[in-house]
Amino acid sequence: MTTLTGLILAGGAGRRMGGQDKGWVLWQGKPLIEQVLERLRPQLDPDRPILVSANRQHTAYQRLSAVQVIGDDPAIRATDPDGFAGPLAGILAGLERAATGWLLVVPCDLPQLPSDLAERLLQAAAPNRRPAYAVCGDRAHPTCCLLPVSTALSVQLRTALMAGERRLLGWLAGHQAQTVNFPDPQAFLNVNSLPRCG
Repeated sequence: MTTLTGLILAGGAGRRMGGQDKGWVLWQGKPLIEQVLERLRPQLDPDRPILVSANRQHTAYQRLSAVQVIGDDPAIRATDPDGFAGPLAGILAGLERAATGWLLVVPCDLPQLPSDLAERLLQAAAPNRRPAYAVCGDRAHPTCCLLPVSTALSVQLRTALMAGERRLLGWLAGHQAQTVNFPDPQAFLNVNSLPRCG
């Protein structure tokens, strides 16, 4: 079985949530980060910690079981006016720390992630060692992606970020990423605004 490193993106500014740290926002009475971990863990090697990309509340995230908390490179954060360089910065941190051949990336605000996300993305990505990401109907979900871990890819992404690249979908397209269609829209329920929380 191919071993994957899991990465949860929880390092954003949370603008649509009034600046709150999204990972700790409650949904159905439980923090989003805990729900995403529950969906992700069964898809990964149980003996390998899941990376959590966070730029705030590191101590709180470190209290979660079997995780390793990482942050964006300060040099990259410094290139952004508000200090949040977006998901690509978190992905770079994950690529540079992954100890496996693949990095499975998910956001912290999809509490109903597909239970076969890792399996299906790997089926698409493995033959050509190209990135793959999820789509559902006509909607792309680039933050649900699988990336081959390599020094060359990390260097290219770092260079792109330092040059101002922030568009995850555009960056994936530039690497000929494949799309994998998932049939259930509820699996991609995006809890990224306050009216959906609670």
